Amino acid sequence: MNQVFTQFGAAPLQQKISAGEHQFVADVSTKLGGANSGPSPHELLAAALGSCTGITLKMYAQRKEWPLSNAIITVDINRTNQIEHFERTIELIGNLDAEQRARLLEIANKCPVHLALAGQIQISTQLLNA
Repeated sequence: MNQVFTQFGAAPLQQKISAGEHQFVADVSTKLGGANSGPSPHELLAAALGSCTGITLKMYAQRKEWPLSNAIITVDINRTNQIEHFERTIELIGNLDAEQRARLLEIANKCPVHLALAGQIQISTQLLNA
């Protein structure tokens, strides 16, 4: 995986993000003092979970040669009492039987981002130029 770099962007709270050869921005709403020029960090986190789920489901279905034509994943994040609650819904499109659908739900819960978020996370921070 590529390192991800962020730095201040052009808008008041915008962050320029580089991930390998990809560049994009994150920002917050104007209500919070940003310019709403990109998704918020929480929206990027939800996108990471949703896209990882979709990739994992597609790879598994392709390997099994199951007729999964699409998976539409919706992720909402809410914070209550210092706990982040992720609500993920998955719509499987294709001529799948009940057993295949149940197995795909199990597989969705094994996507790497899901496992990272549901597991124990450690964050270490170093201050440069100190």
